[in-house]
Amino acid sequence: MSYILDDIAKKIGAVVQGDGQCEIFSIATLVAAKSGQIAFLANSKYSEQLATTKASAVIVTEAEAEKCHTNALVMANPYMGYALVAQLLDTSPKPANSIHASAVIDDSAIIGEDVTIGANAVIEAGVCLSNGVSIGAGSFIGIAAQIGANSTIWSNVSVYHGVVIGENCSVHANTVIGSDGFGYANNKGSWVKIPQLGTVIIGDNVEIGACTTIDRGALGDTIIKNGVILDNQIQIAHNVVIGENTAMAACSVIAGSTEIGKNCVIAGLVGINGHISIADGCVFTGMTMVTKSLSEPGVYSSGMPCQPNKEWHKNNARIKKLESLTKRLNILEKASKMTS
Repeated sequence: MSYILDDIAKKIGAVVQGDGQCEIFSIATLVAAKSGQIAFLANSKYSEQLATTKASAVIVTEAEAEKCHTNALVMANPYMGYALVAQLLDTSPKPANSIHASAVIDDSAIIGEDVTIGANAVIEAGVCLSNGVSIGAGSFIGIAAQIGANSTIWSNVSVYHGVVIGENCSVHANTVIGSDGFGYANNKGSWVKIPQLGTVIIGDNVEIGACTTIDRGALGDTIIKNGVILDNQIQIAHNVVIGENTAMAACSVIAGSTEIGKNCVIAGLVGINGHISIADGCVFTGMTMVTKSLSEPGVYSSGMPCQPNKEWHKNNARIKKLESLTKRLNILEKASKMTS
């Protein structure tokens, strides 16, 4: 697969500087690129690499274009250009190319046109796979689950009963959607399981990384809205709602019945408490612990950077004295006011 620069420019909204008939086969970094490849410059600290790159073309801003000794695609946002060209030149295979003979498909399942199902996948009763759905090898699609058009389920994914996944979604390997939420009642020291009677509803254009778990609702549903992107190894508890276009990085967790607004950014290792609400447009930096509702957008942090162990022990000892120090300071302030 290859494209000439003129065609690429039309697809990504760029202006060609140089030979528009130059043929491009793949994409690479400025340093690694060779003839026939296209690179991009999104960070000005790498602009010196323009002078030595062997790429046949580079995606650059207008300000950087004059430094480019090779062909260029000029646009305001080269990183977006990179994303669009990467989509154009993507050679990733589908999870399956046909309906494999070893796949187990219930007779009552509804299978749309151009659906592919990999080896040893299981499609249970009442499942609906819309047109263009692809199911990877070893995946399990439970009773009455629904998967929208052109969605991709990679290998060994478990989609439990009644789960609804929208159109153009991608669910990566070993993810579990619709497993039971952590619901138990305590009876004199013994735990009594509460059946989780809701489901998971996932909107359109959602991407879910590998080994992520999304629990089904206890009574209502767990809801992941349109355009959400979830990284690998994330835990979403029962009855969580995540708003449109929110992004969440690896190893973060959301406890039950919390509602996250739209257009939020949640970095890695963030922990969000249950039964709270987060406003639209909140950004949480890595390792932030969110314990209460937030009604205003903004950037929030709480993770502490590492430090030498001896220094940490000293600081921890001082933290334990904060209460007594605060009381002493209050006494001194009152005494100062009385004498002034």
